[in-house]
Amino acid sequence: MQSESPTAAGGAGRTLVVLNPAAGHDDPERLRARIVRAFDALDAPFEIAVTQYPGHATALAREAVRDGHRAVAAVGGDGTLAEVATGLAGSSVPLAIVPRGTANQVASNLGIPARLERAIHVAVHGVPTAMDLGTIGDRYFALVAGAGFDAAVMVAATRNLKERFGFGAYVIAAVKEALNARPARFSLVIDDREPIEVDAVSVLIANTGELFAGFLPFTVPLAPRPTGSWHDGFLDVVVLAPDGPTGFADVLWKALRRQFHGNDHLIHFQARSVTVDTDRPVPTQIDGDPTGTTPITAAVAPGALHVLRPRQ
Repeated sequence: MQSESPTAAGGAGRTLVVLNPAAGHDDPERLRARIVRAFDALDAPFEIAVTQYPGHATALAREAVRDGHRAVAAVGGDGTLAEVATGLAGSSVPLAIVPRGTANQVASNLGIPARLERAIHVAVHGVPTAMDLGTIGDRYFALVAGAGFDAAVMVAATRNLKERFGFGAYVIAAVKEALNARPARFSLVIDDREPIEVDAVSVLIANTGELFAGFLPFTVPLAPRPTGSWHDGFLDVVVLAPDGPTGFADVLWKALRRQFHGNDHLIHFQARSVTVDTDRPVPTQIDGDPTGTTPITAAVAPGALHVLRPRQ
């Protein structure tokens, strides 16, 4: 870690800025200079740590908790945020979000400003608010995990594609994967109840309620009542079972109208825990990062994280 501002002993009063230099489209040195100017303008002590490998943000966040930092600011996308959240979960040190990734869906759901200087103002002057997290193994997720089509899209939206097309990379990847999507037989165990079996292309496990916020003229709800879903003590389990490639449009339309019940193509459950298995291995993802194949087991950790949000 390299200090960019005069600091007190230990981490007292300081914000640790965890910077992912690979996120988004910013030049790392110019981004770093903007961060320094924004904190200096607020006369707020801080230091910057640049991530060097997958999982490094988690280690840095845990070190910040041990050192007594006032907050940890995640500068990057949803994957960086998830790593920092994993290191902060269960502690009293809040997370600040400075969205610089391709999608930044957690920030959009929580009302965090997209502009860097405004986001840093929230990091310094925001209000700590309790937020649920999902857990899979030793990892936490703030947005959504999944198995099947959604994970295949994350794999297809390569770094090169995102550098060329930004958020459009996900749209391109989604269209490509939709044309080739092949259903699998999913087995879902919700809160230790009897297994539910369904033919589907994807199962999403959502902690926050909406996707595509800030990029399209509409958002795609992942729950009948998406507002506040990130602190309701439940995960939203969404099963996508379109009737062939052309059925994706129908599933999207039903989601936009929040028609999660009464049809076989878009199914919704609330769960405190869920195990997802399939008759053949299908890819999985956690907050946009490919993580292997099924099976996966997820659980909710109510109020596990404090997030700095704008004052009303």
